[in-house]
Amino acid sequence: MSKVARLPGRAEHLWQWQEEAACRELGTDRFFHPAGERGEDRSVRDQEAKEVCAQCPVRAECLSHALRVQEPYGVWGGLTEDERRALGARRAG
Repeated sequence: MSKVARLPGRAEHLWQWQEEAACRELGTDRFFHPAGERGEDRSVRDQEAKEVCAQCPVRAECLSHALRVQEPYGVWGGLTEDERRALGARRAG
């Protein structure tokens, strides 16, 4: 018989907030840029994503998650990857 006592246990509390996310049914295209997207196209897409985030009831949890796991791509909690990196650098400095 396997010893399961060493397993970390239930962890749904780490992601349960996602069930309430405003973006849950919208797909990823608005939140993650395609390869090579730059300039105005990227700015417009990022702004559209941020508008969804601004109305989201779990925005704080989303941003906290993105900062904690250092999400490298996409708009999370209303911030782009560049904005999150800058925020992380300010916190570290």
